[in-house]
Amino acid sequence: MGRITVRRPVLRLSTSGTRGRRPDTLAVEEPLEIRVAGKPLTITMRTPGHDFDLVAGFLAAEGVIAGAGDLATMRYCADTEEQNTLDVVLAPGVAPPDDSMTRAFTTTSACGVCGKSSIEALRADRPYEVAEDPLRITPGLLAELPGRLREAQRVFDRTGGLHAAGLFGADGGLLALREDVGRHNAVDKVIGWALRQGRLPLTGTVLMVSGRASFELTQKAMTAGVPVLAAVSAPSSLAVELAEDAGMTLVGFLRGETMNVYAGAERIDL
Repeated sequence: MGRITVRRPVLRLSTSGTRGRRPDTLAVEEPLEIRVAGKPLTITMRTPGHDFDLVAGFLAAEGVIAGAGDLATMRYCADTEEQNTLDVVLAPGVAPPDDSMTRAFTTTSACGVCGKSSIEALRADRPYEVAEDPLRITPGLLAELPGRLREAQRVFDRTGGLHAAGLFGADGGLLALREDVGRHNAVDKVIGWALRQGRLPLTGTVLMVSGRASFELTQKAMTAGVPVLAAVSAPSSLAVELAEDAGMTLVGFLRGETMNVYAGAERIDL
């Protein structure tokens, strides 16, 4: 596994006129090339660590795989100097990614929707019926999740520069947490962890993210069968539309004792 953080000298200034140089810890951002059976699929910018989870989650969100049994092997390529190229071999009978998914360009750590362009397209290949999930959750439990997420962010404590995604059970217990410079990468890593553990669909869980709730994050949560997506910041309009259409509960501005419920309020036990 590559380095997660690096130390760099910085010049620290203040409006009072003080200045000084000191080392600062930064979150590492490096490219990861994903190949399927040796064929390049895409390159994404990520923080090294949990790369197998990241790739598994990405392929699940794209609809390439549905479970751990669809993966034969994953390995770092020996023809590269660093662990920044990962090759996936799909199980026999699993169709390879469509050529339309293949991207020869680099996606940033804040890339948009991968391979999906509309709610209608997502509706056609929805793997799980999230609307049927019977989970109910109280506002009090939801209010505790940002603090629990923050307490578990080890790398953020050193850098202040990483997003986090945390998967919680119905009782508020933390099941998995992943950090990355990219919001979508952190979610992919959580979903990939669940897929490799044989835990999909993620029935009865809450996915808590440290940033805003975008369409892409809502799509990934829906694809994994997550009934509740909560964010400390705002959702986008399309994220709300997708959550409503899928029967998900979408909570935004979850800070302190207040929150906004944008979709699926029937799961909030008042």
